Amino acid sequence: MNTKRQLLLIINPISGVGDKGYIENLVKERLEPFGYNITTAYTCAGGDATRLAGKAVSENFYGVLAAGGDGTVNETAAALCNTDTALGIIPCGSGNGLARHLEIPIDPVRALKIIAADNIVKCDYGSVNDRPFFCTFGVGFDAAVSDNFARQQRRGKLAYIKSAISEYVKFHPQVYAVSANGHVLTEKAFLIACCNASQYGNNAYIAPDASITDGLLDITIVHAGTPLDTALVGVDLFTGYINSNTMIHTFRAPSAVIYRKEDGPAHIDGEPVRITDTMEIKCHAKSLNIFTPTVQSEFRPIITPMENMFKDISCAFSRLFYSKK
Repeated sequence: MNTKRQLLLIINPISGVGDKGYIENLVKERLEPFGYNITTAYTCAGGDATRLAGKAVSENFYGVLAAGGDGTVNETAAALCNTDTALGIIPCGSGNGLARHLEIPIDPVRALKIIAADNIVKCDYGSVNDRPFFCTFGVGFDAAVSDNFARQQRRGKLAYIKSAISEYVKFHPQVYAVSANGHVLTEKAFLIACCNASQYGNNAYIAPDASITDGLLDITIVHAGTPLDTALVGVDLFTGYINSNTMIHTFRAPSAVIYRKEDGPAHIDGEPVRITDTMEIKCHAKSLNIFTPTVQSEFRPIITPMENMFKDISCAFSRLFYSKK
């Protein structure tokens, strides 16, 4: 076996929306001409992607491709940290936050061109109480929405919006203490997001200026306010102007500790979890190899979100075409 160009393709068949049956043939069709050898595996339950990716590492695979959403990417990447095996992303989820941050196209054909180009960059990842995250970790309102969304039978943007509205009408902010950079901030917050990447997914930019290669996490605190205040934060989230909102306090740090009164809900890359009252956050610099585009564009408020919205529409048609082949 030529392990130098051996890739494991991990497909989560139930991620996002739409059929994933075409992915395996598409990957082989697009990558085998470039000298890659493809082995395919499908996930059946939580933890499968981590187990499969870990086996690929032990067998010296060149890379592991995650075809799924942010949860699948998280499980796959968790086994690749601090190894030579690279992560490739074929976005098939509802949010695709890490892929969007890296400007990996949501169109699977274009995403495969990134892997074919073989441009691998050493990227950062974060951890909370030694549990890795690659996009965002959060407590507060976004954690409540993630928990609600996970219980929905349907996926996609409309289901996420429904979850957000449902939680918004009943959510109560909590008091947190955040220790970072030698300072302690005590705040009643609507949410606190620790961001390795710039967005949650679906072009919702919680930290528009975040970098995945600077060795720092962008920590965004949304202060508690009136319903109108928090609604306007939601608008700024999708226009890219969130850092200009007076309800927002954001800073960068290589590590932080978040305290709250008791254990409670949180989310790791959009997946709901229960976590302790003390959360130790760390950035692990340049510890994960990822197939990325060779050129990164500059983020521009309003313009970048609008461009990405039109790309999403185009990608929806592309997915429909390939799923019927």
